[in-house]
Amino acid sequence: MQGFLDDWNHDRDHGERIYISYDSTNKNCQAGNIDMVEFGHPKVDRGLPVVNIAMAYDTNNEIPLFYEEYPGSIVDVSQLRYMVEKASGYGYRNIGFILDRGYFSRTNIHDMDKAEYPFIIMVKGQKKLVREIIIDCKGSFESDRKSLIRPYRCYGKTVARKLYPSDSKDRYFHLYYSHEKAAAEMAVFEDQIEEMQKYLDSLSGEKVTLAEKYSKYFHIEYHKDGTFVCASEKTSVIEKEISLFGYYCIISSDPMTAEEALTIYKSRDASEKLFRGDKSYLGGAALRVHSSKSVRTKLFVEFIALIIRNRMHTKLKKEQKNLKKRLNYMNVPAAVRELEKIELMRCSQGNYILDHAPTKTQKTILKSFDIDANVMKRRNRSLCEMLEHVSK
Repeated sequence: MQGFLDDWNHDRDHGERIYISYDSTNKNCQAGNIDMVEFGHPKVDRGLPVVNIAMAYDTNNEIPLFYEEYPGSIVDVSQLRYMVEKASGYGYRNIGFILDRGYFSRTNIHDMDKAEYPFIIMVKGQKKLVREIIIDCKGSFESDRKSLIRPYRCYGKTVARKLYPSDSKDRYFHLYYSHEKAAAEMAVFEDQIEEMQKYLDSLSGEKVTLAEKYSKYFHIEYHKDGTFVCASEKTSVIEKEISLFGYYCIISSDPMTAEEALTIYKSRDASEKLFRGDKSYLGGAALRVHSSKSVRTKLFVEFIALIIRNRMHTKLKKEQKNLKKRLNYMNVPAAVRELEKIELMRCSQGNYILDHAPTKTQKTILKSFDIDANVMKRRNRSLCEMLEHVSK
């Protein structure tokens, strides 16, 4: 398995400048004799022990590069430094990393600086530093047509700041504002406030201990005996939070425009879809194995399957772009179902022939993989010759 990963990464162009999207997921497993399965912090907590899986994905060439499995108790933010070392061990030098907000930490920034790897990372908009920068820049770009990033229907602005007081160089904070995002966040927030208010109104005269989220948004009044009286909104707090709706931030180590940073970050969608494909189509939501050796073997087979599925996905996506129209069968599951209809039938003489001519839909899918009817006929003929040779 390690030999395959070595060869697979050896064949890459290590001199090419690429961005690697690094993402992780976790898989449930209840087997008690697997050393990597531990209770941790899964994204969807079902109360089960998990094993963590991470993958590095070349967004430029749309290729999975390598994967790693590690104990479920290890948090993602701590694992990144070991992946950086692996990337270096595979010979990658001229690369950058695309990371989501879960990997943001001073230690990880330091490790990437030390390895001289540039990075692009999403940051939570409510972080104190980002919030301060947004407030400073508020009103300077949100409706400026020169700041419009048309492909993503948002506005962007870039400012250079230190990431933390002891930072040795400027980082580039790319601020974004989306009217659609602001409206969506506003709707969700108003529903939350409404539900909290209804709940608080139902508590009149009761002795209760309220969660911190209620005191964050409401003034709570109690009788001397500890019974709940009433609650009123902290309007200044709520208005301040609403004023930040629609904003988000990406930080890059290298200078670039807000549109360039967002385009590069959006390319990590492919790796996220790859993980979803693993769980949805390849049965990888749970391990269903009973030994550490079986875990590693299954994960290896899944990685090979993901390479193949990813290749199919990129081919279909490219062909659909060329067709300039959206077809509901130009995705991997639908394409596989359609191609499974192509069958060979055995004649009385023992030869195999196609049951029927390929349909227009099948031809469109096959064209994505550079296959036409003549290729199919040649492969069928080759198969018949091989079977005839075997029978002799």
